[in-house]
Amino acid sequence: MGRSQSGQALVEFMLVGFIALFLLFGMIDFCRAISTRQVIINLSREGANFAARGSVASSTDAAISNAIADVIAEASPLNINSSGQVIISAVFNTGKSYVISNQVSEGKLTQPSKIGSLNGAATMPIPATTTGAVPQSNQTTFVAEVFYDFKPATPLGNVLVGNLNGFTVTNQFYDVAYF
Repeated sequence: MGRSQSGQALVEFMLVGFIALFLLFGMIDFCRAISTRQVIINLSREGANFAARGSVASSTDAAISNAIADVIAEASPLNINSSGQVIISAVFNTGKSYVISNQVSEGKLTQPSKIGSLNGAATMPIPATTTGAVPQSNQTTFVAEVFYDFKPATPLGNVLVGNLNGFTVTNQFYDVAYF
């Protein structure tokens, strides 16, 4: 093998190696993001469910606070206290509109609720006056919202956060569940 051929092999190896590392780092962060997203979805569902079943609590605020404490305790491997936020709201259907009667938020982030603020109107998927609205007239439903700041493990993940040709990529995940 000549000297020029070994140089060519080194250049080819560097190109293939760079592409392989790029794909590996991309897969690592993509898989971690999918896993984090799934945990967030499960936490929001559990939070709304825990709040709705909070029958041993003496009040709605206590039921919501207990549900948030349970969600934060079960958030492993995520740390809600350092990188996230859980908001659970009790939404009452007056027959004409939805009103947030109770709302508790815990976690490091300070995001406002996307459904509304305490004692204000709530934004729900189905209008309150529609037949089959959930909750029905004079009933309450619990809404759990989970925010989480995803931190990529590789340098490639940090490069992808931002604005790519008008398509915004963010590192904050959000999910909401109604129960």
